[in-house]
Order: sequence, then structure tokens, then C-alpha cells
Amino acid sequence: MEALKSGADVFFVLMGAIMVLAMHSGFAFLEVGTVRRKNQVNALVKIIVDFCMSTVVYFFIGYAVAYGVDFFVNASVLAGKTTAEGYSFGKSGYDLVKFFFLLTFAAAIPAIISGGIAERAKFWPQLIASACIVGVIYPFFEGIVWNGNFGLNGWLETTFGAGFHDFAGSIVVHAVGGWIALAAVILLGARNGRYTKDGRVQGIPPSNIPFLALGSWILSVGWFGFNVMSAQSVEGISGLVAMNSLMAMGGGVLAALVIGRNDPGFVHNGALAGLVAVCAGSDVMHPLGALAVGGVAGALFVWAFELCQNKWKIDDVLGVWPLHGLCGVWGGIACGIFGMEALGGLGGVSLASQLVGSIAGATYAAIAGAIVYGALKATMGIRLSEEEEFQGADLSIHKIGAYPEEDLSAR
Repeated sequence: MEALKSGADVFFVLMGAIMVLAMHSGFAFLEVGTVRRKNQVNALVKIIVDFCMSTVVYFFIGYAVAYGVDFFVNASVLAGKTTAEGYSFGKSGYDLVKFFFLLTFAAAIPAIISGGIAERAKFWPQLIASACIVGVIYPFFEGIVWNGNFGLNGWLETTFGAGFHDFAGSIVVHAVGGWIALAAVILLGARNGRYTKDGRVQGIPPSNIPFLALGSWILSVGWFGFNVMSAQSVEGISGLVAMNSLMAMGGGVLAALVIGRNDPGFVHNGALAGLVAVCAGSDVMHPLGALAVGGVAGALFVWAFELCQNKWKIDDVLGVWPLHGLCGVWGGIACGIFGMEALGGLGGVSLASQLVGSIAGATYAAIAGAIVYGALKATMGIRLSEEEEFQGADLSIHKIGAYPEEDLSAR
């Protein structure tokens, strides 16, 4: 029975890791459908290369920063068949699939940032930024929240009666990614032609709504691995997490549909806004609370996206700061509201701790993002030249477009 349980846990976490890995194709197609045709190849290449870079740096550096564990021991120890001094790995390779699962979360950070800086960012500086973020910046905060590093969560529990609760990463993953992206977008500047000298906004519509929708659907399906399988064991699985994820997704779509006046881009991103927001408290909320959280997130995304693009002139191409940054912070705070027993939740949460943890995560990410991208801008430059941007990242960086036969016939 013990062998069966350990094998079931390995399989459970492995399936979660695969589902979240599949979400990265959703990030890719969401970006492909949003950017102009001349930048679609670049979007696809960035997501897969960033994932592989994340894999390497998280293996060598990031996982050790977060959890104090390295993999520099023979394979029999890694698989849990034998032991070694200073190393303790679960049977059937449990800790290896756990690494895989948590890696997919870490790699989501560069995928989130990619959408904000699309169409004008240099390729290699962004890859270096991804390595810094996944190797040090993200796991440092991840370890504080999910591994109890530095005792900060213990201090919150002592002070406010409960620690900071982030079950599946509204703050740890989404808010951190969104606020790093905001710093990068501001330092990068708007795309050429996006805003005129007299302040008018030049519309750049999505290039392919079906691809955008496909990306949203892939992400939405994979999200049930992202949330439900954050339990990391068969014993810990809860149908409440699945129900709450579903309700938040529905609330996000319906709110974005109404507030966004039937815009398909808002509708499909509304699903993601709801899912981002429910991550933190999906294990403690009542489904009605999750519906409310998702609805507020969908409306918040539409409002903040239009505010950024039209009033503040922040050219966040996919709206990753409103979607992940703001909706992530809302999710962290909402966990402390709708997780309370008085509102039908399971309790064990503190609104004060949720406020402190959410604001701290956003602040940390914004500062870290400014440091990383500011340093790269000062040393290597982070933006394509005006000519390269006009030609498009596909031809400028990868020497081939998404539709090469059409490119040839046009000549």
C-alpha cells in the first residue's frame, strides 16, 4: 500500500506538471494571436526557449534558492532507491516530478513578461533577463511563501493569527510576473507608431482572433492542473479547488463580456483574469465567493487595460500587468475576504496577512524588474532598432516569417 500511494502521488504530480507545461503553448498562441503577423514567429520561439532556459537555471540555481535542495548526487538517490548523507528524496522519484511541477510555475514568469514586451524587445537580453528572474528573483520570493524561508510567514502568523495564504500562486506566480513585466514595459517604451506626438492612440488590432482564443482555451484547461494539483498529493486533492476555479472562470468571462462590450479579446482574457485571481484562495473559498472574485477580476482587467493603453500610454501589448499583476494582487487580497468563515469559506486566513503579503510581492517584483531590465538597458540595450522593429522581429531576429510563401510572392 505504501508503494501504491507513493506511485500514485508521483503520477498525480506528473500529470499536473504536464498540464501546466501544456499551458505554455497557451501563452504562445495567446501572444501569436495578439501581435502583428510580422512578430508571430518570434512569439513562438521566445516561449519555448524561455522555458528551456528556465529549466536549466531552475535546476542548477533556482530550486536550491527556494527549497535548499540540489540534484548533484547519483540517480539512485534521486529516485529514492538509496540514501546519501545530506540528501533525502522521496520514493519513486517523487521529488523529481515535484521539481518538474514547480519548474512549470517558475517558467510562467518569462512567459507572462513576453506578452507585455512583445514586438520590440531584443531576443538575447530578454533571455538573460529570464535566467536572472528564474534563477534568483522568483525563487527567492517563492521560498519565503511556500517554504517558510526567513521566518516571514511565521511572523505574519504570530502577528495576525494566520500566515500569508497563496495556494496556487496568485501572488507568487502571477503578481510577481505581472509587476516585473510592468517595469520592463515602461523601460522598453511604446511600440513605434502606437501613440502620435499629439497624444492620440493608434489602434493595433489583434492579428488572429482564433489563435488568441485557442491560447485562452489551452490556458484555461491547463489551469485545472495548475490549481487542483497544487495539492501535490492524491490525499490532498480537493474538488472544492476545481469548482472554485470553474466558477471564477465563468465570472471573469461574463464580467469582461459586459464591461468590455462584447470585445472577443476581453472575453477570452476575462477567463484568465478570473483564474489568476482565484489561485490564492481556491482551496478555502465558497464557490459563490469564487464567482464574485472572478467577476471582479474580469471587470478589473478591462478597466485597467483601457486605462493603461489609452490614458497612461503604457504599451503593454497583451495587458499582462492588468491581467496578472493587478488581478493577482486582487486574488491575494480576496483570499483574506472570501476565505473567511463568515462569508462561507473554510477560515484559517487573515485579511491583514493577505494585504501585507500581496503588497510585498508586488513591490518586490516591480523593484526587481526595474533593476534587471534597467541594468540590461544600460549595458546591452533591450530594444530593437527602429528599422528592425519596422521589419518585424520575425525577419530581424529569426530570418523567416510566419508566412514565408506570402512574403516571397509580395516581392
